[in-house]
Amino acid sequence: MEREKVMELLEHIGRKAKEAEPELRILSDEKKNQVLNQAAEALVRHTQQILAANEKDMEKGREKGMKAGLLDRLLLTPNRIEGMAEGLRQIAALPDPIDQIIKEHTPPNGLHIRQVRVPLGVVGIIYEARPNVTADAFGLCFKTGNVVVLRGGSDALFSNQAIVEVLRETLTTCGCPAAAISLLSDTSRETAAAFMKLNSYIDVLIPRGSAGLIATVVKNSTIPVIETGSGNCHIYVDEDADLTMATEIIYNAKTQRIGVCNACESLVVHEKVKDVFLPLLAEKLSEKEVELRGDERACATIPMKAAKEADWGSEYLDYILSIKVVDSLSEAIAHINRYNTGHSEAIITKNLSHGEQFLREVDAAAVYVNASTRFTDGFEFGFGAEIGISTQKLHARGPMGLEALTSYKYQIYGNGQIRG
Repeated sequence: MEREKVMELLEHIGRKAKEAEPELRILSDEKKNQVLNQAAEALVRHTQQILAANEKDMEKGREKGMKAGLLDRLLLTPNRIEGMAEGLRQIAALPDPIDQIIKEHTPPNGLHIRQVRVPLGVVGIIYEARPNVTADAFGLCFKTGNVVVLRGGSDALFSNQAIVEVLRETLTTCGCPAAAISLLSDTSRETAAAFMKLNSYIDVLIPRGSAGLIATVVKNSTIPVIETGSGNCHIYVDEDADLTMATEIIYNAKTQRIGVCNACESLVVHEKVKDVFLPLLAEKLSEKEVELRGDERACATIPMKAAKEADWGSEYLDYILSIKVVDSLSEAIAHINRYNTGHSEAIITKNLSHGEQFLREVDAAAVYVNASTRFTDGFEFGFGAEIGISTQKLHARGPMGLEALTSYKYQIYGNGQIRG
């Protein structure tokens, strides 16, 4: 698309979004919940329409040779559409954070000052082949009084268009501005680059996808960015681990869904348990034909490919697992902190003090003791859904639910004070 037409399109979408913002900001909780529940019903009612659009995307993906993990991210099923609808219902059932008083006090000057939650405004989201993000983003943004402008990937274009069409129809039926959600139908890089500079209309930009996408947005955006990161997630099997538990947790974290950012990509094993544990794990993972790539000690224990340096920092999104053998908990923590992406890390141990040390010293958004990393998810955390999983440390960290999509302002009550 010519640059002039790109800018004309973006200006139109941005202007409509900004016009809708004041109306969304003052919607009552009751009205927002009505829309969300009706949107959930509409998604289920239009399941066949959405699946037909998704099949077009799946067909394109298969023709392009898309990896299995990415095809899994792209795929919609009746159950997954019901899951999107349930996410909207759960969001509707959550307390509305807008106008919530965070804190209040009266300093010596007699002014009564309170800090109150408010919407961010217009939220832009750039994401890849994850059509469920479309419904989640709408639900979370709408509940918090934010307008959302979406730029999905070309791989999911038909699916995203079908979902947005249903949501906009619901908004109109309920008497709300359809511009509460917009989708850029032009998925070219030129349009994405121009979108990143639409700071006159977009208040915050959230990228969801590969490390490359996120790095591009952070580098090129003139809009403030909340980073959501890729997931090189580790599980450490301690010398005091329950090895049966460890095997089941790793099997779940690695194979339940390979194309997600909270899947286990890297395994760290204590020297004292490797001889017993690695054969057990390899037998279990062979059910899914998981390829193992290990360091020298892991390779000497059972047959596997030798790991390269790049393996320690890779988010495979595939049936591949790297394995590092260590001599101590401290060495495990140092290895994880060096190579992780700040997403989700876990320890399997019966030793409480080892678990506490791991929780304290591992630098990540979510740190687990004796549980799968697959639980790092807004739905599982009770947030209804998530806008993404933030791996940065400013404003929001971890699964981003409703509060992460709010800012605050100060409201001050006086009785004639002037400053001397």
